[in-house]
Amino acid sequence: MLTEERTITERNERAIRNRRAISVLQWVLAIAVTVVAFFPIYWMLITSVKSQEEVLLLQPTFWPKEFHFENYANVMHKVKFAKYYVNTVIMTAGILVCQIITGVFAAYGFSKGQFKGKNALFMVVLGALMIPLQVTFIPIYVMFAHWHLTDTYLGLILPEAVSPYYIFMLRQTFMSIDDSYIDAARIDGVGKVGIITRILVPMCRSTLFTVTLVTFTSGWNSYFWPKIIAKEESHRVLTVGLAKLRDTFAGQGTMNNHEIMAGAVMAILPVVILFFVFQKYMLSGYSKAAMK
Repeated sequence: MLTEERTITERNERAIRNRRAISVLQWVLAIAVTVVAFFPIYWMLITSVKSQEEVLLLQPTFWPKEFHFENYANVMHKVKFAKYYVNTVIMTAGILVCQIITGVFAAYGFSKGQFKGKNALFMVVLGALMIPLQVTFIPIYVMFAHWHLTDTYLGLILPEAVSPYYIFMLRQTFMSIDDSYIDAARIDGVGKVGIITRILVPMCRSTLFTVTLVTFTSGWNSYFWPKIIAKEESHRVLTVGLAKLRDTFAGQGTMNNHEIMAGAVMAILPVVILFFVFQKYMLSGYSKAAMK
């Protein structure tokens, strides 16, 4: 009897040690991944307040010897950074509005609509996910130039007005909603627009937040198309403006990495704030879409 109790006790102790070891390993891996992911952001932050001489030291410093917050003011003076910010906000807001409207209504049609060829058309939408803009930008640019949309806000927004990713994510979530809710709304006399805006959208708030934040991040960080379509200073966005900032050191005998980093910090600030504010909605939205 004592032997059996000793054996059970040893097993319990071994199980506890194994759980502790696994827990410690998980913490170590989590910390390591966090450090690797956060270090580039940390390096960008500290570089943005260093002097250029300190940035170019052969032995890098992991904390500034002297803080130079005037780097941010220099960025505002060397290029039209405020104008780039306004252009980026207008472009991103326009893309968001267009993608929300087209995405919600298209997702409803592909999930709850009944028409011939629905699945085939949806496969075409999915196929668009595999075609990068670099493949189609020449005919799009020629078309926009013919319509005189170069160096305009419409030229920046329209190519991204429809998102296959947005449609796919919302369709998957709409399909998880029972049709009884829609039938009940129809009995009460609610039309299709009302069903979408008053029934489906509120029930899919998490997924809507997720895809909206992804769309915001993608639009805010867009570089390739704005670089092509906006030639004039009046319609340049932040990403193109940072490249312009890189060219301001020409003729000075030294580079301006510290100012470029300061501009990058100001450029990513809205994205970082939105992520930390709405991260719980993003995780919930991805999990709900994956369950379907």
